[in-house]
Formats: sequence, structure tokens, C-alpha cells
Amino acid sequence: MSSTASPRAEARTILVIVAIVQFVIGGWFSWSASRAEPRDVPVLVVAAQGADQLTDRLREAAPGAYEITSAATAEEADAALRDREAYGALLPTAGGFELHLASAASPAVAQALTGQAQELADGPVRVTDVVPADADDPHGAGLSTGFLPLLITAVIAGLLFVLKVRSAGAKLLGVVGFAVVSGLLSSLMLTHFSGVLPGNYFVNAAIVALLELAMVSVITGLGSLIGPPGIAIGAVLMFVVGNPLSGLASAPEMLPQPLGAIGQFLPAGAGATLLRTAGPFDGAGAGGPVLVLAVWALIGLGLLYASSRRRPAPAAPQGAAATSAQPASAH
Repeated sequence: MSSTASPRAEARTILVIVAIVQFVIGGWFSWSASRAEPRDVPVLVVAAQGADQLTDRLREAAPGAYEITSAATAEEADAALRDREAYGALLPTAGGFELHLASAASPAVAQALTGQAQELADGPVRVTDVVPADADDPHGAGLSTGFLPLLITAVIAGLLFVLKVRSAGAKLLGVVGFAVVSGLLSSLMLTHFSGVLPGNYFVNAAIVALLELAMVSVITGLGSLIGPPGIAIGAVLMFVVGNPLSGLASAPEMLPQPLGAIGQFLPAGAGATLLRTAGPFDGAGAGGPVLVLAVWALIGLGLLYASSRRRPAPAAPQGAAATSAQPASAH
């Protein structure tokens, strides 16, 4: 009796597994996105007459939403916005207050801060955008949409390198080559054709290449080292966990904590922050994300090296195989 499952049983197994995976991933993605709201978002209040009262009003209106610190002058507050130390600043005036923003850091946070300021002022507020979002993508939707294929194709590339390429050296060349080509082409598309990614073409290409190298090397390394479970672990970590926690659609501070902070230690989160930082902010605060991506890339390359050093299982001696294949002779 054959132990092979029937086609109908195989079909039932596949549909059940895929449906469960769809249920879990869909719920996880939608849950994380629907819970986005300000949580300890860094905001400055310029020291001036009425600053203490304004700070108290903001804390009472939105408990836990903002991490409020003081800036000595408006110039100091604007410098902090350019250095990505805060998302916005409130400047008390004789008639109320003004709001300074860095919408390039997160259009979603800028919108939330503007709405909060209007609520406090009970009407329109003068807003100055110190570091505005790109004019071709003022709401950040284009960059968020264009970022997703970078993650999906990294998972596909890692899967194919594991399943289709046998040589460890060829896998290494494939991983590095894919990262370089992906960086050059994706930056061309996002920086020049669609125009949703501001900044220098080559800088953006290097960021995308480093992101892809980190993701593909880990997936390929894990898959080469431990087989299909390694591919699954890498894909789940890099995409299923990493994408919703990247904060690109909103901001890390708008995600449930500590999930938003954890996401910045994964390639997707670090890459998203780095792409937002490189152009509009001239690389301010780029050190941390670059380090995260470099560490993941080294981990992935280390896994690839470990898989290349693994010895294959010894084959059975030909004589023994031939003997076992012959039927025992009758005596």
C-alpha cells in the first residue's frame, strides 16, 4: 500500500495551510496598521512666556502621545528638527502659538501634530514646515508602496538562490550581484522615474543595495544551512515581522511599543528610516540604521560561509549498496 497521499488529500493540506497563513498574516498586518497613533513622539516646546502652560495643555489633551522637551529658541528647535531629534515644535506667541514641522520625517506624524495643534488652539494654527516632504509624494504613500516590492523581491531572490543554486560561491555572487543590481535599478525608478524618493541617486542606490544584501543573505544563508525551515524563518523575520514594524507608513513612534522600537533593529525598519533620512535630512541620524543593516548583512554572509563549510552526509559505499541490492541466495 503506497504511503503517498492522494491528490485530493494534498490539495486539502495545501488549502488549509495557505488559508491559515493568510489568516495570520492578514490579521497581523491589519492589526499593526490599525493601531498606529502617537506614542511618545518627540516634540519640542520653545521656552517663552506661556511655554509651561502650553506643555501642560498638550500633556492633558493627549496623555502619553508626546515626549515633550524644551528648546531655548526657535532656531534651536528648527535645528533639532533638521537633525531628526524631534518631529515638531510649538512656539508660544503673544496670540497663542505656532507649529514648526519636519513632515519629511513622517507625513502621518505631521498630520497628527497639525490636528493636535488646531485642537489646542481651537482653530487654525500658523504652520511652518522646516523640512517638508517631497513635493512628488507629500503624503508618503508613493514611497511606502515602492518600498514593499524591495522586501518581496528579496524574499523571492533568497528562495530561488537556495532552491536553484547548488554552489556556495555562486550563491554568494548571486546575493551580492542581486543587491547591487537591485540598488541601481530601484533607485533609478524611485528617485528619477516615479520621483517619490528624494536625494542623490547613488546614495539611494547604496541604501537599497545594503538593505537587499542584508535580507537576501540572511534568507539564503539560513536556507542553505538548515534547508526549507531556514527559508521560512528568514522570510518570516525579514518580511512578515519586518514590514509591519518598519514604521514607513507612519513612524516607529506611532506603532504599539515596544514593537515600533524592535522594528528598527530589523532590516526593513532600518532601511525605511535610512531612506527617509538620506535625502531630506542630509543623512542626519543615519549611523544607527547603517549599523543595523551592516550587522544583518554580516550575519547573512556568515551563514552562507557556514553552509559552505558544512560537510555533506557520507554516501554509502558502492560495494555495500550493490550487495544490499542483490537478493540473498538460497542455501
